Amino acid sequence: MADQRRRAAPSRRLHPHGGQRSGEAASVGGSDFARAQRTRRRANFALFLGPALVLLACFFVAPVIVDLVLAFTDMDRTLAVTTLTLENFERMFTRDTRLLASLGITAIFVLATLGIFNVTFALLLALTTTAVPRALGAFFRAVWLLPRMSPSVVYALLWLWVVDPNERGLLNQILVHVLGAAPLDLRNNHPLLVIILANGFIGASLGMIIFTSAIRSIPEHLFHAARADGAGSLAIVRHIVFPALRWPISYMTIHQTLSLLVSFEYILLITGGGPFYDTTVFSLYAYRRAFENGQYAYGAALSLILIVIGVIAALGLWRLMDMRRLLQAPRIEVH
Repeated sequence: MADQRRRAAPSRRLHPHGGQRSGEAASVGGSDFARAQRTRRRANFALFLGPALVLLACFFVAPVIVDLVLAFTDMDRTLAVTTLTLENFERMFTRDTRLLASLGITAIFVLATLGIFNVTFALLLALTTTAVPRALGAFFRAVWLLPRMSPSVVYALLWLWVVDPNERGLLNQILVHVLGAAPLDLRNNHPLLVIILANGFIGASLGMIIFTSAIRSIPEHLFHAARADGAGSLAIVRHIVFPALRWPISYMTIHQTLSLLVSFEYILLITGGGPFYDTTVFSLYAYRRAFENGQYAYGAALSLILIVIGVIAALGLWRLMDMRRLLQAPRIEVH
């Protein structure tokens, strides 16, 4: 029995370098696992963010680079580039008499549409549709979204019918046949008001959806506790709803400002930028210089100025709204 134990002992004896080899094996296994994890992270990055980055590069970064290059050329309707020049910017700042006027119209259009409709009126719509029964509020929001879901040409044609200067226009039918007043020609006498109303009513729908979602995310017990303490509707809106809407309002302000700066679709369809240049915003002015007059290099230079204005506006509003706090890591980690 003892002999058998002695014979078996050597088979159980550790190799003098066995511990080192097992450590090396563990190290190799750990490095393989880390390499596999890195490969997996890269694959996930390429799978989920790759298409978005490709679209971003093709439709956002590349056009800016092309615009930057064209702004310093003399390209015209022949599409020929013969030299690099600063003439476009010299012309812009010294000889273009309509530049400042288009900037002023753009400022009025953006500030009025943003302040009256895209934020304020959208907030009122969200508060109203969340205060009524849920089914009625959902129906009202769906109806309000119909213009946004309809083709732009159809929406523009409806506005052309509304502000038609003849008696067949909807507004003049109400004024003449219902109120007994004289007909109005808003499209020619107050064209800037028309484009603000047309863009504002359709722009308010996006803010309505964003603000409604934010209001619905407020815990119900806060409303119940406020009512139990005797708070009225205005107090609840002021002390519960408005603080919860700070970041959505900030986001909509920045987003809609940048959107309105480059928006001219409904302006082109409803007023055509006129009468004369009364509703020609800066983006429409750059478009016409490039694609209607064939001055592609000058249009690119104007667009470059618009990009600079957009970047300055975005950074200024970002700082004013203190959006950095929105991106801070949470102080309490929830598991």
